[in-house]
This record gives sequence, C-alpha cells and structure tokens, in this order.
Amino acid sequence: MGNIEDRLQRGIAFKVEGRYEEAATELLAAVESDGASCEAHRQLGLVYVFTGLFDESIEELKKAVGLNPDNLDCRNDLAMTYAMLGMYDEAKAEFTTVLEMDPANEVAKREMVYF
Repeated sequence: MGNIEDRLQRGIAFKVEGRYEEAATELLAAVESDGASCEAHRQLGLVYVFTGLFDESIEELKKAVGLNPDNLDCRNDLAMTYAMLGMYDEAKAEFTTVLEMDPANEVAKREMVYF
C-alpha cells in the first residue's frame, strides 16, 4: 500500500479534492504506521473537521501540536478549530502562543482581531 509519505500525500490529495472518506483512510493508515508523524495527525484532524467529527478533530490536532510544539501551522489549525466550535478561550490561548513564537504570524494576527 506504500510507505507513510505516500499515504500522507495521497491523503492530502484526496482532502484537497473533497474526497474525505478516502483521505481519512489514507491518513489513518499513515498515523497507524507512524504515530509520531505530526503532519499525518494534522491532516487527519483537518479531514475530521470537514466531516463534522469535531471531538476527533481536536484530539488529532492536539496530538500534532504535542508532537511538534513549534509547528505554527498545527497551532493555527487547532486555534481556528477551537474558534469554529465556540471554544474561544482555548482559541485565544493558542493564537497567543503562536504570536509569542512568531509576532508577525499573519494567520494569528488576523484571527486575534476577533478576541
């Protein structure tokens, strides 16, 4: 079926095409073969958001941040998911962390206006 990188790339491609079930299958396989892949957890979390699996999405995005706390894309995705779900304190805290790490971060600066 391919290595983790192949599965990750196929999963991302399916996600971009809106083929979320196939994306989830590939990304789950990537996560199962390498649970330490920050990007696999991040992409799976994003697919879960798009399909309404919000608890699972938060869980995967938190795993991604835990695996690579310096990855600002993961932190921004987690913060935006929190905000979308009405978890404003959590969103603000995550965006604040991003801005502490990168004061020029455009995503976090744009989103912090709402808080």
